[in-house]
Amino acid sequence: MSTLFVSDLHLDDARPRIVELFEHFCAGPARDADALYVLGDLFEAYIGDDDDATLNHRVASALRGVANAGVPVHFIVGNRDFLLGDDYARRCGMDILADGTVIDLYGTPTLILHGDVLCTDDEAYLDLRKQVREPAWQTAFLARPLRERRAFAAQARDASRAHTSTADMAIMDVNQAAVEHALREAGAERMIHGHTHRPAIHDFMLDGKRAQRIVLGDWYEQGSILHVDQSSATLQHEPAN
Repeated sequence: MSTLFVSDLHLDDARPRIVELFEHFCAGPARDADALYVLGDLFEAYIGDDDDATLNHRVASALRGVANAGVPVHFIVGNRDFLLGDDYARRCGMDILADGTVIDLYGTPTLILHGDVLCTDDEAYLDLRKQVREPAWQTAFLARPLRERRAFAAQARDASRAHTSTADMAIMDVNQAAVEHALREAGAERMIHGHTHRPAIHDFMLDGKRAQRIVLGDWYEQGSILHVDQSSATLQHEPAN
């Protein structure tokens, strides 16, 4: 048995094969896990728990199937689905964890987070993140009609693509000093995050001790799953048929 981690699925009707791959994952491998952690950006865009889109129902049904099989499902919001709330989480059968939660992963203290707060060199993004995480901003946004929220989400996606295409790639990656600070503050020796779409396992020394940072991959073209058990951590990729 192992614990599974995924992030940056960016599920969207525009990528039906990826949605089907996620449903297959939830109907199969996820139901045999000790636990499933979704570390943000489950959706390409999420505009509120009251969104009646068919995709939202399909995703909730898939995750509820995992939970009903007896597998704990945990979720941390990302930069695309920070509006996902308790109502939708209940429909999925999952609980929402704080960004930067420490878990005991088979005896190893492990810090889990979406990862965007580690990109401290991307000041423009962090300013935007601070704005949209304000309760007053979220309350005002959720009060708008669904059609307006959908239009806003489409504009936000375009703005994100423009920023990504022009910003220095190094700026959009995590800052190593921020990584080390987060591990020290958490008292953890391993970190697991997504956001950067650069799957890898990084081993390094921190204050004379071994430390590890595992980056999850995105699901734009294939599935990316981290399997962690008592003795190993393995990143696996699942092709979309």
